[in-house]
Amino acid sequence: MTDAAGSLKQAMTTIEGAIGAALVDYNSGMALATLDGPGGLDLNVAAAGNTDVVRAKMRTMDMLGLSDGIEDILITLTSQYHLIRPLTHISGKGLFLYLALDKGRANLAMARHQLTRIEADLEV
Repeated sequence: MTDAAGSLKQAMTTIEGAIGAALVDYNSGMALATLDGPGGLDLNVAAAGNTDVVRAKMRTMDMLGLSDGIEDILITLTSQYHLIRPLTHISGKGLFLYLALDKGRANLAMARHQLTRIEADLEV
């Protein structure tokens, strides 16, 4: 098991193209831990903004009567990928991992796979 800081460090060092990572509480919109890289992202702003994305998707799923869980949410920009992964284990309820990637250097499939492994090892 790895703590939040260790998990973000693992994401930034093992996922090719990672430019920023955060663990976010989507009830408050606050970043509980952040680790930025060469992207220069304001991860606190990203945490608050992506909280709105998660809440909107959960509301929409509720209105549609969908009982599925969200595995991840992908936002594709011209030069970046932004991955949002709500934590699924009980202790992580209300939290999500956020990962920003340089689109030119990242392998999206591998990044999703590695983020799933990092989530499984995360202890909150």
